[in-house]
Amino acid sequence: MSAPLIQFTSTDRPAPKPTWRLWLEGLPFILLHFVPLLALLPGVHVRPIDWVMCGVLYVVRMFGVTGVYHRYFSHRTYKTSRGFQFVLALLAMSSAQKGVLWWAAHHRHHHKYSDMPEDIHSPVQKGFWYAHVGWIFDGTEATDYSKIKDFARYPELVFLNKLWFLPPTLLGFGMFLAFGWSGLLIGFALSTVLLWHGTYTINSLTHVFGKRVYETTDDSRNSFILALITLGEGWHNNHHYYQASTRQGFHWWQLDVTYYALRALQAVGLIWDIREPPKAVVEGTWRPNKRRVGDQASDVDSPNLAEAA
Repeated sequence: MSAPLIQFTSTDRPAPKPTWRLWLEGLPFILLHFVPLLALLPGVHVRPIDWVMCGVLYVVRMFGVTGVYHRYFSHRTYKTSRGFQFVLALLAMSSAQKGVLWWAAHHRHHHKYSDMPEDIHSPVQKGFWYAHVGWIFDGTEATDYSKIKDFARYPELVFLNKLWFLPPTLLGFGMFLAFGWSGLLIGFALSTVLLWHGTYTINSLTHVFGKRVYETTDDSRNSFILALITLGEGWHNNHHYYQASTRQGFHWWQLDVTYYALRALQAVGLIWDIREPPKAVVEGTWRPNKRRVGDQASDVDSPNLAEAA
C-alpha cells in the first residue's frame, strides 16, 4: 500500500490563512478547553480518582509524545518490532495531537529549517502564540509523506494516520465507561488540554527561554522547568546539537524521565539499540560535517545524524 506524496516547499506551501479562518477551524480545539468546567455543574461529583487519572493520563501520554512521536518516529533513536511499533503509535495518538506520520513529518521539517523563515513554528520568526498553537491550523493539515517515507511504507501506520481521531475518542469513551462523567471531564478532557499546552511549550518557549550550552545554528535552549513539564524535552539545546541521541539530558543531573522509561522498555526487550550521546558531543567538541545554504546543518535531512567522531 503506497501513500500519496504531498510535498510543500518554502515557495509552494499554502498561503497563510486569514485570522478569522484560523479561529473558525480552531473552534473545536478552543471548546475542549471549556469542557472540564462542566464538572462544576450540579450532579457531577468529582472524586480523588478522577484527579489521579488526570495525572496518570498526562504522564503516560506525554511519554507517548516525547518517547514515541519525537524520539522514535521523528528521529529513530532506537529500534523496536513492527508489532510494538503499532502499539506505540496508538499510545502516542491517544494524545489527540493528530497522526503519527503527520507529527513526525512536520517535526522533521522543523529541524531542517529550525528558526529560519521556512520553519513552521519558530517563535523567533512568528511570535509566541503562532509557534505555540496557531501553526497547527494554518495550512498544515496535510501529511508530507515524502518526509516520512521510512514509516509510510507500513500500511497500518498510514491507516492510523488518516484516522488520527480514533485513539483519543476511544480513550475518552473508555474513561466515561470506567469513571462516569467526572472521569471523562477531569481524567480525560482536562489532562488532554494540559498535555497539549505542555507539549506546545517546546515549540513556543525552548527557543526563547533557557540556557544555551552548545553552539547551534538556531536559538534552541535548555530549561530544567520545561524538562519537568515534558519528561525531559526541555533539554532542547542538547537535542538540536545532536538529534541522534535517545537521551536528551546528556548529564546525570539533567532529568530525562522519557529516557529512563525507554531504558526500562529496553530492559524487558520491547525496544533495543538505544542511542547515547558520544563523549565528543557531551563535551561540546563535535561539529556536524555537512552544511547547507542558510548556515543550518543539513544532516537533519535524514532522521539520524552521523555518528560523532
